[in-house]
Amino acid sequence: MIKNLSKEQVEKLIGALQDASGFSLSYHHEKHLLSISSEGIPLADLRLPLSMHFNEQQPLNYLLLLVQTGHAAIGYFKGGEIVVHKVFKSYLVRKKQGMSQLKYLKTKGKSKAGSRVRLGNAVDFFENINERSETYLSEYPVDRIAISCSKTIWPYLFQSKYPCPFEKKDERLYKVPFHVHTPKLEELIKINRSLQGGLLEIQDDEKRILNVLDQLNIA
Repeated sequence: MIKNLSKEQVEKLIGALQDASGFSLSYHHEKHLLSISSEGIPLADLRLPLSMHFNEQQPLNYLLLLVQTGHAAIGYFKGGEIVVHKVFKSYLVRKKQGMSQLKYLKTKGKSKAGSRVRLGNAVDFFENINERSETYLSEYPVDRIAISCSKTIWPYLFQSKYPCPFEKKDERLYKVPFHVHTPKLEELIKINRSLQGGLLEIQDDEKRILNVLDQLNIA
């Protein structure tokens, strides 16, 4: 069973589980979730709102980066509220074939003028993303870096002449667990709104967890 919870409901649930006897909570940093168990038996997983620290009162601040071929949106969020943002758009797709220049390079090369233009745009595209990311990381305190980026595009962030300001295995990295449409300001805000909620995945309708939810009046 899966339940979507608000941030307030997540806080109430954690408090109730900590006060009750027989429950153990284990935090997993990479996925930003709590594993709930009893006497070593898994009961549920609770994905936390991204703006929420576990066992800390202060809000979590983060960078949200959405990258697709030719489109990117990046924002800095303080406690879930947007502070600054930037959207990038670049011509990287071959119109007739509908194929990105990055994929086309692997099969046909870069001899035509249009290909060279798209390649130049690709260079600027990733350099701009890295430069803006570095600006936000240097100007603001960042606890996590939430990112949505395909496996095809991911390497290009680290091949850019303007160095990526975070490492591939940066401990702050958090993979956005939602499908992302074309990165624009509206999509950045939408994804951030989704990240403000929690998700509770209960093992086999575990009654002990359901009882706690009933006591809290969480449907």
